[in-house]
Amino acid sequence: MRFILIDEILEMQPGKQVRASKFISPDEDYFRDHFPGFPVVPGVLLTEMMAQTAGKCLDAERPERGKSMLARITTANFRDWVRPGQTAIIIGEIRTSRPQFATADCRVEIDQRIVCSAELLFSFVNMETLSPGFRDEVLDRFMSRQNPSSPVVPKNP
Repeated sequence: MRFILIDEILEMQPGKQVRASKFISPDEDYFRDHFPGFPVVPGVLLTEMMAQTAGKCLDAERPERGKSMLARITTANFRDWVRPGQTAIIIGEIRTSRPQFATADCRVEIDQRIVCSAELLFSFVNMETLSPGFRDEVLDRFMSRQNPSSPVVPKNP
């Protein structure tokens, strides 16, 4: 299983707000066990979708401070099930963005209905800690659409 839980960034103001989407494929492996006969996306994966979305907004703001990493789930609320075949719209609004940490209010919507929300705290990891040549393919794709004349650096083969 790949752990990229966002298909596309739809719009973004770096360091301020972001809107992304994720199609919930009926073929996701976790549906076999969560739950047979009543498949729903686990809350932990919904929370990770929100963290990845807000994290990309932070990474686009000041890449020099490092890669954003979820440090704390301050609150998380789950209001409804997310089922196979639905498209989740993930929204992140950055509340605080400092050199050492950041906070975000996030939510997931299905058909314009909020199904979950969370307040998240992020820290930052020095880019040299990650694999050499690490690239965020979802963020790179969005940024290249915003500035088509800027080349996207390919991932390491």
